[in-house]
Amino acid sequence: MKRFALIGLPNTGKSTLFNRLTGMSQRVGNWPGLTIELSSARLLLGGHMVELVDLPGVNDLTGYSDDEAVVRDVLLASAFDGAVLVLNASQLDRQLPLALQVLASGLNCLVVLNMADEAKALGVSLDVERLSERLGAPVFLASARHMQGWPPLMAGLNRLANDGGPATRARLDAVPDTREAMAEAKRRLAGCWALPPVLPAGLTEKMDHWLMHPWLGLPLFFALMALLFNLTYQIGTPLQELAGAGLDWIKEQALTPLLAPLPEIVQSLALDGIWQGVSTVLTFAPILLVFFVLMAMVEDSGYLARAAYLTDAFMARLGLDGRGFVMQLMGFGCNVPAIMGTRVMRERKQRLLTMLVIPFSLCSARLQVVVFFAGLLFTPTQAPWVLMGLYLMSFAVAVFTAWVFKRRYAGGEAFLLEVPPYRLPGLSHLLSRAVGEVRAFLQLASSFILLGVVLVWLLTHVPAGEGKTLADALGSLLAPVLDPIGIRHELAAALLFGFIAKEILLGSLAVIYGVPEAGLGAALLQHLDWRSAMSFLIFTLIYVPCLSTVAAMYRESRSKAYTAMSVAWSVGLAWLLSFAFYQAGVQLWP
Repeated sequence: MKRFALIGLPNTGKSTLFNRLTGMSQRVGNWPGLTIELSSARLLLGGHMVELVDLPGVNDLTGYSDDEAVVRDVLLASAFDGAVLVLNASQLDRQLPLALQVLASGLNCLVVLNMADEAKALGVSLDVERLSERLGAPVFLASARHMQGWPPLMAGLNRLANDGGPATRARLDAVPDTREAMAEAKRRLAGCWALPPVLPAGLTEKMDHWLMHPWLGLPLFFALMALLFNLTYQIGTPLQELAGAGLDWIKEQALTPLLAPLPEIVQSLALDGIWQGVSTVLTFAPILLVFFVLMAMVEDSGYLARAAYLTDAFMARLGLDGRGFVMQLMGFGCNVPAIMGTRVMRERKQRLLTMLVIPFSLCSARLQVVVFFAGLLFTPTQAPWVLMGLYLMSFAVAVFTAWVFKRRYAGGEAFLLEVPPYRLPGLSHLLSRAVGEVRAFLQLASSFILLGVVLVWLLTHVPAGEGKTLADALGSLLAPVLDPIGIRHELAAALLFGFIAKEILLGSLAVIYGVPEAGLGAALLQHLDWRSAMSFLIFTLIYVPCLSTVAAMYRESRSKAYTAMSVAWSVGLAWLLSFAFYQAGVQLWP
């Protein structure tokens, strides 16, 4: 089997091309640095099976960031039959130096000038044949997003696969440095690529006049996020209720009669344990789907790069930069890839500070808990604003953490951010992206939930003497810690398993109180007042997101002490904030 390397700068549409060629759903976004670990897929080209390896986006092969080191290590250690180099057709003046470096390494290259539609809209003049002659490699003008120029590109890929030359490793000692490559790129581009003297004023400039305004930019961003949360509830809640009703019908009409002949203890484990826990989580799939569709629209449009630009000055005061804000937003989906995304930062101390604040992002697993409690304690018109407030709280905690640790992890790396043009995401891409996020959430949740709810059922049903269960004994053990923040002993087991994965929390609560999803809210309100419920929610929001996040932090930091400090800080901060809220509530609203 042959092997091709897919190489390109950040935000050139490399992952879009990868998805088009392979049919995979590699995450695609409209900001730099999104490909954070290697992905590969097999496809048939020229009668040969070819493994296409998607490498992280890099600016040059002589840089110092972790992603650039990863690319160098892969090219040095692995033999490739060819390299597919992806460049932005409208930015060749600063992207061609990377192409010259890759060509100088001795790899058999094919060059894809992507985003042909944007280059045409900008009035870029381009002589592909002359550029191909000067580079000594086949060059194809295409648009992966719209599949323009696709037949010639596929023909070129088939020819590359049929090339009988041996697989080779890159000779990076022959690669010119960045300054030499830039000087050579100007010479080779002369007469075959040019931007118009004055770029046409387009929609991007008109929108940026308001969305990147120094005073109005941030208020408009928060207004847009508030609208997103409101739409999430308005569209997602009816779908959630429909899913809950369908799952209740399955339990009553199918599962209960089917399990009736079995012993009562088996029925309790299956219905009160496994089914109630799993179905409670499944009811949140529709609302998560709506949220991810809306969030994908914001991400893929190019707006988040502008949010990073707007917040860069503020983040710099905390020892971070605009990339830290982007990683926080990436953490909305899952904290793990956001932590891995810090590899684009060259300076270790800045990476450590950014990783320290990412776990406070409200990930999809905690989102279901927040959505549930917000809907439980507040009216449908109030709940979206509560959700917005909790997102702001997560940012506030992250800001406070960065401020506390900025001297310990002070960095000074210069930050250069590319602000891409606005792009209208396709509906099919939005849906596939959202379905992929929800599927990944459910796949991760399924194993944890199944194990978690069974263990919670055992804790709540196995006696521990004196009429108490193991859950009661655990609650009594943790009572000195949980009582001051208003969290009842029954919830100790849920919090404990929530450390493994937050996906287990609601399923655990359903098992603890022995009720289906539809009745969980009423059961909680019978046992918790609003102060205790909000204290539980604040603690869940801030303390350790999950074991996977802790593992990713240790893997990226390579420090047990740093990882332990991060866990201790988040748990301690969660307890202090829950304590302050609960005790203030008791004193002010007895």
